[in-house]
Amino acid sequence: MPDIMETELTTAHLANVAAHQPPEIRIGDAHSVPLLQKDRSDDLRTRWEAIQTEFVDDPRVSVERADELVATAIKNLTESFAEERAKLEREWSKGNDVSTEDLRQALRRYRAFFQRLLSV
Repeated sequence: MPDIMETELTTAHLANVAAHQPPEIRIGDAHSVPLLQKDRSDDLRTRWEAIQTEFVDDPRVSVERADELVATAIKNLTESFAEERAKLEREWSKGNDVSTEDLRQALRRYRAFFQRLLSV
């Protein structure tokens, strides 16, 4: 299977990648917890607005770009959670304790994501 960074990213690619990896169940708080950094969210919103505008002139391309944008958003979200988990694991591997507050914040973020996902 080709690396998804080497090809055009689509939701189908993400589904195929996910099918080859063991699932991790996360107990993901309210919608107030940001899932992506503000600049990342702003960029995605701007790109979405452009896609919607393009629909009138070329609906097919608009839908293809929408799929690519959704795949990019999912990838960004996945990377964000993976980075957070890696930080915690680095501390654990050094034998360091991670504060209960850091763990609480991580769990809040997982819960917020999980609740949003199930409310769609």
